[in-house]
Parts: sequence; structure tokens; C-alpha cells
Amino acid sequence: MPDQIHVRGSVSVPEAELSWRFSRSSGPGGQHVNTSATAAELSFDVANTPSLPDALRERALARLSHRLVKGVLTIRAEEYRSQQRNRDAARARLAALLSEAIAPPPKKRIPKKIPRGLNERRLENKRRRSDVKRQRQSRWD
Repeated sequence: MPDQIHVRGSVSVPEAELSWRFSRSSGPGGQHVNTSATAAELSFDVANTPSLPDALRERALARLSHRLVKGVLTIRAEEYRSQQRNRDAARARLAALLSEAIAPPPKKRIPKKIPRGLNERRLENKRRRSDVKRQRQSRWD
């Protein structure tokens, strides 16, 4: 079991900051499903974690605000029949969510001026099409 979850760059979350809960998973599984707790629920306190720098923590809180309950991010994984595979899936989802949440904002697009020749060619093509369509018209004078 890894002791750190790599998020992005030099940022990683220690396994000690994660809390786990296990329950019975829904779905197929036969008699085995009624006796084993394979669904994994991972909780990570984003608001109070010391492993994220302040700026990244604020960015994560802002971007994940719709998924947080009192600053805690909860991820439930139950797609596999094995508890270990569900734990790994929850860890991977946590890393992906945090990586996306702490990513720097994209650079703002700076609009460029349209080249003069391009605009003149566009207008010339419009005039040419207009002439072609005008010649197709039949005049009933």
C-alpha cells in the first residue's frame, strides 16, 4: 500500500490524512455480496490538510465547493468486487480530482487583429459570389 498519493508536481497527500469506511456494495456478486464489505468510501479533509500549500488549498476549496461537505471531500468506489481494487480506484479518483482542482488557471487568450489582406480577400469573394448570383436572375422588364 503506498504511503503517499501523488497529486501534481511536488504535491502529494500522505495516506495518514485519509479516512476510510467500508460497506456492502450494491450490484451483482451472488452470495458473496451479502457477507463482505467491498465498497470503499474515502474521505479527505481539504480545508484542514497541511499537505497542500495555502494558495493551492484555497484554489481546491473554490473549485471543489460543490463536492465538499464542511470542507471534506468524499469519494465512494464500488465498481469492483474486491475491497483492495475499490480502495485503489478511490485513491486514483482522489488524485485526479485534486490534480484538476489545484491546476493553474489557463492563460487568457489575447485576440489578434485580423490581417488586412485576409479581410480584403473575404470581401472580394463575397462580391464575386454576389455577381454570380445576380447574373443567374432572370429580368422580366
